[in-house]
Amino acid sequence: MKIYVVGGAVRDELLGLPVVDRDYVVVGATPEAMTALGYKAVGRDFPVFLHPQTHEEYALARTERKTARGYHGFEFHAAPDVTLEQDLARRDLTINAMARGEDGKIVDPFNGSADLKARLFRHVGPAFVEDPVRILRVARFAARFEFGIAPETLALMREMVVRGEVDALVAERVWQELARGLLEKRPSHMLDALDACGALAIVLRELAGEFSGEGLAARKKVLDAAVQAGADLAQRFALLTMHAEAGALAALCERLRVPQECADLALLAARQRHNAAHATALDATALLSLLQAVDALRRPQRFAQWLAVIEMDAPAAVSGGQRLRAALTAAQAVDAGAIAKQHQGSEQIRAAVAAARIAAIAAAVP
Repeated sequence: MKIYVVGGAVRDELLGLPVVDRDYVVVGATPEAMTALGYKAVGRDFPVFLHPQTHEEYALARTERKTARGYHGFEFHAAPDVTLEQDLARRDLTINAMARGEDGKIVDPFNGSADLKARLFRHVGPAFVEDPVRILRVARFAARFEFGIAPETLALMREMVVRGEVDALVAERVWQELARGLLEKRPSHMLDALDACGALAIVLRELAGEFSGEGLAARKKVLDAAVQAGADLAQRFALLTMHAEAGALAALCERLRVPQECADLALLAARQRHNAAHATALDATALLSLLQAVDALRRPQRFAQWLAVIEMDAPAAVSGGQRLRAALTAAQAVDAGAIAKQHQGSEQIRAAVAAARIAAIAAAVP
């Protein structure tokens, strides 16, 4: 039995990057042998075990065969006679198909180290086309590492799109890869990679009209700037989608099962971006109406998130943002409880509180 560190851990070590997780492949073992050594079986589709002390994952060397379209259409074979090279051959990119033995030596049958030096994503073999998730992974890696894509690999990605493999992707996996790519240091490179192979118009099909020519260029620029501003995932997704029609954006969020926090902020940005941009021209009554429309008094943290998105998208909106922040501070200072004690009936109370807030805003915001 031999144990190897494989995949991303070896890649990141060679790049001089911190290694967060280590994956291990075990060659020449059986499930019974692993259990006898104290490993705990956890794999459902193929034999994966947790180390008894470190709880890191150890997978038996395996091969795989495509049996149907999509992400789940695979049949796996794990046995003691499966070699390390056979296991590495099923991986997506050469830079992810390297291993380090217990003696410290690198096993690199597909020249991944050379592609690392060339800063190039290259597929390991023709089986790359069998898993459509690999298109999303390449795009995500492009956002992280800023590598180029080998021409032959890009050709395979385009072939997969034409064959309809991308349409078979599970919604949750699409969102997972998209979200991870948005959180990388250059989200624009993910969009470039998806656009280059034709997948962008499918993955974000509801918003396809927004991602062509100048529209795509603008989103890329804003997203990369948002990284420097420390924008969170919800804000980055909002910046990606906020120029879309709200109905189309809602349909996208439903199809991809976008988490509620991200969907809410994106839809708020899409519906209210024009109003926020013109906040410098609003009087006290209109300012309060806008604060109420974005639920700022009840959800001030989301209001801050939303306003930051507006300002990152359109720096000219900063002055309007300052007025909105001042208006919210003034409205929050009004003691609604005290006013309620002086009036009877919900309508009278609401009117009196609104009037007090309008007066406070007018006094605080020129």
